[in-house]
Amino acid sequence: MSMNNQGRPTDTGETAPITPDFESYSGHKGLRLAEPLIHEIGNAESSGVDVPDCGDFDMALGGLQRSGKMGIPGLPEPDAVRHYTRLSRKNYGIDMGLFPLGSCTMKHNPRLNEKMARLPGFADIHPLQPVSSVQGALALMEELSHWIMTLTGMPAVALSPKAGAHGELCGIMAIRTALEARGDARQVILVPDSAHGTNPATATFCGYSVKSIPGKADGRVDLEALKSALDDTVAGVMITNPNTCGLFEHEIRDIADAIHDAGAFFYCDGANFTAIMGKARPGDLGVDAMHLNLHKTFSTPHGGGGPGSGPVVFSAALADHAPIPYVMDVGGALTMKEWKDGEADSTLGRMTAFHGQMGMYVRALSYMLSHGSDGLKQAAEDAVLSANYLLASLKDVMSASFDGPCMHEALFDDRFLKDTGVTTLDFAKAMIDEGFHPMTMYFPLVVQGAMLIEPTESESKGNLDQFIRSMRGLALEAKAGKVERFKGAPFYAPLRRLDETQAARKPILRYIPPE
Repeated sequence: MSMNNQGRPTDTGETAPITPDFESYSGHKGLRLAEPLIHEIGNAESSGVDVPDCGDFDMALGGLQRSGKMGIPGLPEPDAVRHYTRLSRKNYGIDMGLFPLGSCTMKHNPRLNEKMARLPGFADIHPLQPVSSVQGALALMEELSHWIMTLTGMPAVALSPKAGAHGELCGIMAIRTALEARGDARQVILVPDSAHGTNPATATFCGYSVKSIPGKADGRVDLEALKSALDDTVAGVMITNPNTCGLFEHEIRDIADAIHDAGAFFYCDGANFTAIMGKARPGDLGVDAMHLNLHKTFSTPHGGGGPGSGPVVFSAALADHAPIPYVMDVGGALTMKEWKDGEADSTLGRMTAFHGQMGMYVRALSYMLSHGSDGLKQAAEDAVLSANYLLASLKDVMSASFDGPCMHEALFDDRFLKDTGVTTLDFAKAMIDEGFHPMTMYFPLVVQGAMLIEPTESESKGNLDQFIRSMRGLALEAKAGKVERFKGAPFYAPLRRLDETQAARKPILRYIPPE
């Protein structure tokens, strides 16, 4: 081991890594701290806080009160803090490194957005406050709506949907409401075979039957197959553009015209809007309804089971059927339209109890205002540039699924692993040893052994180059027959590879104390 000019040890690659021949007494390995389940270190018979004895009192729960113990383990405060801090260090997040999940757009969440969301008047308001006391919040919602409608070229938006799939539900419900208003009992939704799984699920949930539309060899929708499937039973078509293969549907205007000529509506899955933001407007492409994932395109927090937001934009044909509530200006003061105005009101009604997720609105508008229209356009261009840089740098050692450039995500398949004994899953597990979260695997389903990689606009060239070096190295080792590196991976993770089939079929969903 040599030393660099700053006195730091440098691995020259000439010495083998040292593997100690002892186990630590604590179970820890240096700063890789072992952490059991909270039930295994806590005591359900004690508590970290003192709760006063309430004495005898009458329950108001109508006999529904708990009769047994809760079984929640009690821990002193330092132990509780350490437990959850240690668990957080075992997780991977966008603040730790490049997060290449395709279709998910795991981009950096600027701290400015978090600071704005914590401002008094945004962070501490309540949905049941009088509207006179939340005029600033309503003004922010109106401003956000303006930006969204401008970016998409659509005349109406509903902010209330809570997530992408909820936004899909909103759009299909608006289509159903519009069809019912004209007395049209269409019952079929067409969905490309490369679509997100939520698309057919949403259509089915709304009472429609689903028919699949095949793709062409170039990864795009087969226009002629679509036209042949369009008839007077089709209510709408759900298409993602750019699609799930990371490709722009260059026949999108012809697709939209065919849908409208058949009397149906065009729903566009907006999961991939990042790639075309500021470059192409869905309204100009013939879209009737489209949801936006604020966490994908506008950098609000992603995942973790927390609050989401999936606003939906509508064309003029569906604008009157948008759900309530929404912000409106009455005599110079902002208010919320909360109720239908009689039978003549054609809104689809209320989808959520309140207006949606205020914290996400603040973060998204902060992102928009800090970037400006030119910055949002550049973000889309940088996302596409990053993906194509990865595609060009890896396609000689990995197998690109389709010819030509991609949009904001690059799709590879497992042909380069043929006869190596290494699978897509093995390759992904080896990426963990390289310090990267795996890319999206086995999706879209139209590609065998799919590896969908999305770098986003957040990553510097240096980060991309490091990722490329790792991917190239793994690809070459797989082809060289070094199967043991992949079948045993991950070696450096806190826990080794799980039996994922067994975990999926027989999940352990609650803690069972040992006998």
